[in-house]
Amino acid sequence: MLNEKIICAGFGGQGVMSMGMLITYAGMLEGKQVSWLPSYGVEMRGGTANCNVIVAEDAIGAPTVSNDATTAMVMNLPSLKKFENDLLKGGKLFINSSLIDVKSSREDIDVYYIPANEIAVSIGSGKVANLVMLGAYVAATNVVSIDSVKKALRKVFGASKEKMMPLNEAALQRGCDLVG
Repeated sequence: MLNEKIICAGFGGQGVMSMGMLITYAGMLEGKQVSWLPSYGVEMRGGTANCNVIVAEDAIGAPTVSNDATTAMVMNLPSLKKFENDLLKGGKLFINSSLIDVKSSREDIDVYYIPANEIAVSIGSGKVANLVMLGAYVAATNVVSIDSVKKALRKVFGASKEKMMPLNEAALQRGCDLVG
């Protein structure tokens, strides 16, 4: 039974809230139960930011994810230090290896080292590192489909960002290709 509890974390401005929103919206498009709970540090841009996302088949009782995460996607070292131990045994940890040069201390989880920033820059913009990470997550978990994420991109970002869709989709695909 699907009950995915996700932590997306990084500095403000790295797109961690967008990652969570896209998973949530994609789950909604697929008829799943979803929740999204943001948490910001004191500063908006450059401060800490994370969100809790739950995608489930059954009704969600509480939107918080604490010591029971099935997945964590961390975009910076402080986030790795803060959330690595919140993963359940057998969980999945996605580490932005472009900015985090340490290895996970856990041996009871699956760890994916994703050079998200490097890949994003190589395809045209460092701003899509979050989408590289999201693509890797989608390919590794199949919690939502990549097609639903692409539809969610259009809904979440709207027509004004349509010119960015080829770059966004390329970033998602590169992330998928890393683990798929």
